[in-house]
Amino acid sequence: MNTVIALWIRGLKAFVRNKTGLIFSLIFPIFFVYVFGAIFKNDYIENPISYMLSGVIITTVFESSLNLASTTVDDMVSGFMKEVLVSPAKRLAVAIGQLLSAATVSTLQGILVLILGLFIGIEFTSWTTPIYILVAMIFVGMAFSGVGLFLATKVRSGQTFQIIKTAVTMPLTFISGAYIPLALLPDLLKYVAYINPMTYATAFFRMIVLEKTGLPNEQLVNEGLAIDINGFIVTPFISFLIIIMIGVIFIILSTRSFVKTDFSRINRSSSDASALWG
Repeated sequence: MNTVIALWIRGLKAFVRNKTGLIFSLIFPIFFVYVFGAIFKNDYIENPISYMLSGVIITTVFESSLNLASTTVDDMVSGFMKEVLVSPAKRLAVAIGQLLSAATVSTLQGILVLILGLFIGIEFTSWTTPIYILVAMIFVGMAFSGVGLFLATKVRSGQTFQIIKTAVTMPLTFISGAYIPLALLPDLLKYVAYINPMTYATAFFRMIVLEKTGLPNEQLVNEGLAIDINGFIVTPFISFLIIIMIGVIFIILSTRSFVKTDFSRINRSSSDASALWG
């Protein structure tokens, strides 16, 4: 337990100290809110700013969670992870500490964007809504932190991971409904969106932020809060179950992979050619 807490605190300190990264992580979301909120409007959307902001917040949580892979790889290459693992600390505790740290940091970034959103148009009619939003961000952050840690054990280079992250996150976020409503996508991209886990995270989270829990399925589909896959309606509740399932799978895979990884093969001279999926 001490190992988990120590790694969790370490991650929080690194987040607070990285002031430049923190500032830019707040500037870009607001930029996307204004740009896409002004362009994409729908007769069913009452508040385009809140609609876009909900997608931006969950995207921020998603991308921040995946950053766990980059920081973990840096720890491996720098030798920090080796020092931790030669101590009495169990590998499972180290993995859990990394996961909790990433999930907490991603949730904090989401909260900061949400706070800014309160000043630019987002409103809540129930005091329970912020609580549900917080819980949703924690679940999404934990689920995709598992994905990030799994990638960290496979991609042994921070530089390589940044390339892979950009190549993966950009399509996943834009083909998820976070920025562009799924109804505006070409039919081919819609089918890609159906297998995109971020599509379901966005739909579920947006339903909570917009406080649309009591709407019928048809209206949920029209507002992009439910997904119609050839007549089968994926409701926000089903979307939540999908995210939970993905989280459980990747948390198990990542912790097992982390425990089995041979960190002695990783050193400062690791090159991208030998580091990728080594």
